Amino acid sequence: MLRGFVHVLAWSLATGAAVTLSWWGVHTVMTGTAYDPPRALPITVGRATTQGSKPLASSTGRPPASPSPSTSKPTTSPRPTATPAPSKSPSADPSPSASGPAGQVKSYDTDGGRAVFDLGTTSATLVSATPGSGWSMQVWKTESWIRVEFASGADRVSVFCTWHDGPPRVEIGTY
Repeated sequence: MLRGFVHVLAWSLATGAAVTLSWWGVHTVMTGTAYDPPRALPITVGRATTQGSKPLASSTGRPPASPSPSTSKPTTSPRPTATPAPSKSPSADPSPSASGPAGQVKSYDTDGGRAVFDLGTTSATLVSATPGSGWSMQVWKTESWIRVEFASGADRVSVFCTWHDGPPRVEIGTY
């Protein structure tokens, strides 16, 4: 009886150690991957999207926030407003140093979908890219540019962010 108990105890300890080691190994490998919970970005009330359109509904299904009467007072410094890009031709966005502080999150709405970039002083990162209904999307990234292409049949819309020779700038082209 004692001998059987020792065998069961030894088996239980070995199995527990193996499971713990396996879990630790998988956890270590998976840290920092797409399986981590998303990080929230700060949202500034009153910021217009780059092309002056209203934001799309979020994937969480929450209704858009309505500004309260106390927050709708005009500020003392005027904010520049963005103008819509002309259709069927590439457009360039002003550099972040001319339009605001470093690390500015900007949204670019197109016929094919929406691309959101975090524009720093010397580089940029893609925050999200969401294709519109009936459109597909592809993303290419290098050390000095990011390209998001939305496609539907023969229609193509590219959102191209480059920073290889200066601060990040975004061009939108319809092909």
